Amino acid sequence: MNRCLKACLGLCVSFVVVLSGCADITSGMRVDGKTQKAVFTDQVLGNRLVVDNISTVEFEGKTRGVVSLSSQYGGDQHVQYRFYWYDDAGLEVNSKQAAWKKVIVHGFETISVSEVSINPDGKQFRVQIRQADE
Repeated sequence: MNRCLKACLGLCVSFVVVLSGCADITSGMRVDGKTQKAVFTDQVLGNRLVVDNISTVEFEGKTRGVVSLSSQYGGDQHVQYRFYWYDDAGLEVNSKQAAWKKVIVHGFETISVSEVSINPDGKQFRVQIRQADE
């Protein structure tokens, strides 16, 4: 096969894989509490949601991570999110991943997603957000 045909075939296979649902496994957005940065890997989600605020608050001796999101879209958005917790050295402190939590962001609404670290050593967080099946 020539290189052009191989490239087209590879592109078609990649497209089919994305359409088949493998995109559900990955995150559409990652928000880092320490660096205060949001990274969008899903362009549609990135165009529809804006990260307004990222904060870390002490709560009864434990740390609460809070991310404020604003919808830039007129319709409902079904999203899932999951927090990951790290100590001051940047090591993950929760040995078991939390389950994905689902939330609906209504048109042009602002919401906050938050979680308290179950481990008292959890001082930094990262949250992943992805589109969910309706």
